[in-house]
Amino acid sequence: MSSNIEKVVCVTGASGFIASWIVKFLLQRGYTVRATVRNPANHEKVDHLLKLDGAKERLHLYKADLLEEGSFDDAFEGCYGVFHTASRVQLIVNDPQKELIDPAVKGTLNVVKSCAKSTSVKRIVLTSSFAAVLYNGRPRAPEVVIDETWFSDPNILSENEIWYALSKTLAEDGARKFLDEQDIKLIVINPAMTIGPLLQQEMNESSSWILNLINGSQTFPNLSFGWVNVKDVANAHVQAYESDSASGRYCLVEKVAHFSQIVKILGEMYPTLKIADKFPKKRQRAWELSLFHWKRALGRQLNV
Repeated sequence: MSSNIEKVVCVTGASGFIASWIVKFLLQRGYTVRATVRNPANHEKVDHLLKLDGAKERLHLYKADLLEEGSFDDAFEGCYGVFHTASRVQLIVNDPQKELIDPAVKGTLNVVKSCAKSTSVKRIVLTSSFAAVLYNGRPRAPEVVIDETWFSDPNILSENEIWYALSKTLAEDGARKFLDEQDIKLIVINPAMTIGPLLQQEMNESSSWILNLINGSQTFPNLSFGWVNVKDVANAHVQAYESDSASGRYCLVEKVAHFSQIVKILGEMYPTLKIADKFPKKRQRAWELSLFHWKRALGRQLNV
């Protein structure tokens, strides 16, 4: 980066799966990182950040809440860039509005408002999702190319109760519309199903899919996903921030694979484990609902 101020950044939801790797890579590059978390005193949530190389000298924890307007003001003032990764990932919900949509939409709006109020923030890298790309009613087939010009249709998502995708779609759209009136550049990262090594102690939602298979699920989902490694996702965020030419949206998909292929890989990695070799006979409607039934059948829910 060209100046010292550009080396001062904030990462929201810094204790999360993707965010922790972003913090790690930023510290490795010599950045001063302000990390927002809900409770800086919760050692189980933040100790893995404090142990990162460079954390003692250049990592500062701030308390902030997505649903509290203005709570990000102090953390952002003096930062040139903000990585907004804080957003709840939960596919099993009882109250979609309260549990997913409000934290994503209102939370993102509170973040970008705090960015606009600051005298220093000029660049935002927003963690969205490939779920905000896929669902627009167009047919999907091997010959169809899905790219950053695709936007999920909120009406389709609402009608089919695909709540997580709806929350990410509305949040991304809200941030874009608000920042159209501001002198702040927005870059959006849309990763597919993100897996890989965890820095945090707590299991996250996407990793739980793999853990369920390893832990003895009798079946695997009859679904295909785009997959990408968490290190690549985190590195893409940093590259998007550092590149002057970066703009718009970036879809991150390393490989598209059916769960049968994932099961095969796991079987080769862990030959002593009994990995599921079949999928449920019941038709699966949408990926959230399929996860719901799959986890229910396993006899537990993972609320991460």
